[in-house]
Amino acid sequence: MIDAISKLVESGAISEDVQKSIQEAWDSKIKENKEVVGAELREEFAKRYEHDKANMIEAIDKMMTEKLSEEITKFVEDRKALAQEKISYKENVGKHSGKLQEFIMQKLSEELKELHADRKGVHENFGKMEEFVVNALAKEIKEFHEDKKGVVETKVKLVAEAKKQMAKMKEAFIAKSAKVVESAVNKKLAEEIAQLKEDIESAREINFGKKIFEAFASEYQNSYLNEKSETAKLMKVVDETTLKLKDAEKAVEEKQAVIESKDAESKRQADLMERKEKMAEMLKPLGKEKSEVMSQLLESVQTAKLQSSFDKYLPHVMADKPVETGKQVISEAAGDRAQREDADLTNIRKLAGI
Repeated sequence: MIDAISKLVESGAISEDVQKSIQEAWDSKIKENKEVVGAELREEFAKRYEHDKANMIEAIDKMMTEKLSEEITKFVEDRKALAQEKISYKENVGKHSGKLQEFIMQKLSEELKELHADRKGVHENFGKMEEFVVNALAKEIKEFHEDKKGVVETKVKLVAEAKKQMAKMKEAFIAKSAKVVESAVNKKLAEEIAQLKEDIESAREINFGKKIFEAFASEYQNSYLNEKSETAKLMKVVDETTLKLKDAEKAVEEKQAVIESKDAESKRQADLMERKEKMAEMLKPLGKEKSEVMSQLLESVQTAKLQSSFDKYLPHVMADKPVETGKQVISEAAGDRAQREDADLTNIRKLAGI
C-alpha cells in the first residue's frame, strides 16, 4: 500500500499533503487494529489461564488427596506395628530379665576377681622392688665402707713405702751431692782466697792513705779552725743529743721487736712441746717401724686433731696388710656382718619412710 502511494506521489497524481493525510489515516487504522487484536488476545489468554488454572488445581487436589490417604494408611499401620512391638518387648523383657541380671552379676564378679588379683600382683611387685632397692642400697653402702677402708690402708702403705724410697733417695742424693759440693766448695774457696788476698792488699793501701789524711786533717784543724768557740760547742752538744735520742729510739724498737719475737717463740715452743708430748704418749706403745710410719702420717695433721687421726690410722698401721689394686675384700665374723647389714637395712628403711 505504501509502495503504491509512493508511486502515485512520484508520478504527480497526488500531492504531498494528500499523501500525509493518507499516511496518518493509515497509521491510525493500524494502531486501532493492533489495540483490538491485543484486547482479543488478552481476553483469549485470560480464558486459557483460568481454564488451565482450574485444571491444575483439580489435578493437584486429587494428587494430594491420594498421597495423604496413602501416607495416613501407612502411619496407622506403623502405629499398630509399634504398639505390637512394645507389647512383645515387655513380654520378652519379663522373660529374660533374670538371665540378664545373672549374666551381669557373673561378669561383675569376674571383673572384681581380676581387680583383686591385679592389686595383689602390684603389691607383691612393689614389695619385691622395695626389697631389691634396699638390698642394692645396703650393698652400695657396704662397698663404700670397704672402699673407704681400702683408701686408708692404701695411704698407710704408700706412706711406709714412700719413707723407704725417700731414705734410699736421700742416701743417693747425699753421696752424689757430696762430690758436687766438694768440687764446688774447693773451686769457690780458691776463688774467695784469691779475692781475699786482693782485698787485704787494697785495705792496707786504703788504711795507709787514711792515716796520712788523718794526720794532715788534724794538723789543718789545729792551725786554721777554732774548735773552742761557743757555737762549735753548742752544735757539738746538739749533735750528741740527737745521736743519743736516735740511739734510744733504736734501742726501744729493738727491745720491742725482741719482746714480740720472744712471745711468738714462746707460743711456738709451747705448741711444739704439747705436740711432742702428745706424739710421745700416743707412739709409746708402738714399735719403732710402726711408730715412724704413724709419725709420718700425722706429720701434716694439726695438734688439735692428732688423737682422732691417730685412732683412724691405728688399725691399718697395726694390721700391716698388703694393698691390692683391685676390689677390697674385708673378712668379718658372720654374726657381726649380719648385725651390721640388719642395722644398715633398718636405717635405710627409716630414711625411706617405710
